[in-house]
Amino acid sequence: MIRLFKIIAILEGISALVLFFIAMPLKYIWDSPEYIRPTGMAHGVLFTIYIVLATMLKFEMNWPWKKYIIICLASIPPFGTFIMERKYFGTPSNS
Repeated sequence: MIRLFKIIAILEGISALVLFFIAMPLKYIWDSPEYIRPTGMAHGVLFTIYIVLATMLKFEMNWPWKKYIIICLASIPPFGTFIMERKYFGTPSNS
C-alpha cells in the first residue's frame, strides 16, 4: 500500500501544479476556462484518495499523529507532496 500511496502522492502533486500553473493562468490571463473543470476534478479526486490512503496507512503502520498530520498538510502547498514523499518514503541513502 506504500507503493500506491507514493504514486498517488506524486500524481496529486502534479495535478496541483497543472491546476495552479497551467489551467488557472489559462483561465484568468488568456480567458480560456475549459481546462479548469477536468484539471480541478482530477486534482480533487487525487487529493481525496491521498487523504484516505494516508489515514489508512496511519492506522495500518501505527504512524505517530505528528507524522500523519504533516503528511496530510503536505498536500496543501504546491510541491508539498513531492517533499513529503522524498522525506518519508524516499530510498534510504547508502552512506
